[in-house]
Amino acid sequence: MLDFYADWCGPCRKLSPLLEEIQGEYNGKLQVYKVDTEKSKELAAAFGIRSLPTVIFIPMNEEPRAVLGYVPKEQLTKMITDILKISK
Repeated sequence: MLDFYADWCGPCRKLSPLLEEIQGEYNGKLQVYKVDTEKSKELAAAFGIRSLPTVIFIPMNEEPRAVLGYVPKEQLTKMITDILKISK
């Protein structure tokens, strides 16, 4: 998963610890890579990031899918199961 964020973004600061918690719950089955859009402008542009936070799910054999804005833990967990096919 890619987490596109910026330090000045309130919803990003709210989502960040939640993503860290979720990553820990999956015991190495899931990796969340944080991408600071202020420092990685070219990468953010390559992914077409226009809204923060943006979390991109990258499944092995399917197209990446993105979710924009703050998303509750239950919804993120469901998306991990449905899109990435990973369970705890």
